[in-house]
Amino acid sequence: MNGLFSGAAARAAHRSALASLTELHDTVGAGLVEADANPGLMALVDQHAAGIRDSLSSDVRPLTAVLLAAYAEGVRDAAFTHGWRPPVAAIDWSANDWVLRRLLAVCALARTLPQPA
Repeated sequence: MNGLFSGAAARAAHRSALASLTELHDTVGAGLVEADANPGLMALVDQHAAGIRDSLSSDVRPLTAVLLAAYAEGVRDAAFTHGWRPPVAAIDWSANDWVLRRLLAVCALARTLPQPA
């Protein structure tokens, strides 16, 4: 699809992705503060971020908000399908929760994206 509607659809997708990433950051992004202060946790987040970049072929195409938001949604959907549930209390980042660490890595990658003007 070309013209006016393709641009409108792309802008809508971008806005939706930014909203999704903001919600994710509001939910788990505080873990980045802990990771910044805890080299072991940051190393785990960095490993997850590398895995995400590999999954999204970021060596071939740049990471975008739309790609990261879709990836995070896929991780959550798959986790829910397999019985994972998000914590109801404060997140314990020392717990070995692959899903939360993966989502935190999405937040870490999202903060490297260019900010909209």
